[in-house]
Amino acid sequence: MDCLFCKIAAGEIPAHKLYEDDLVVAFQDISPQAPVHFLVIPKRHIPTLNDLSEEDRLLAGHILLTAQRLAREQGCEKGFRAVMNCNEQGGQTVYHIHMHVLGQRQMHWPPG
Repeated sequence: MDCLFCKIAAGEIPAHKLYEDDLVVAFQDISPQAPVHFLVIPKRHIPTLNDLSEEDRLLAGHILLTAQRLAREQGCEKGFRAVMNCNEQGGQTVYHIHMHVLGQRQMHWPPG
C-alpha cells in the first residue's frame, strides 16, 4: 500500500487524530491554512470524487456529517469551509478522497 492516507487510516503513519470509527478517520492537517484545519477521510481507498459510486452514498453522507460535528466541536460555530478537491486541475495532491475543514478565520470567495 503506497497511499499516504491509507497508511494513516491503518495506523502505520502517526497523525493527530480527532475522530475514528469503522468508516472514517479525521486528523489535523500537517500544514494548516486556518486555526482549525483537519481532514476527514474514508478508511477505504477511493482515489477521487469521480470514483464514488451509488454504493458509496452512505459513506459520502457520513463524511459530511462527521465534518459538521467535528467543526462544531472545534469551535467553528461562526462558520467553516468544507472542501474536496478532485484531480490535478481541482487541486488534489493526495489521491485518496478527503474533505478539508477549515475554520476560526474569515474565508473569502473566490478562494484563489
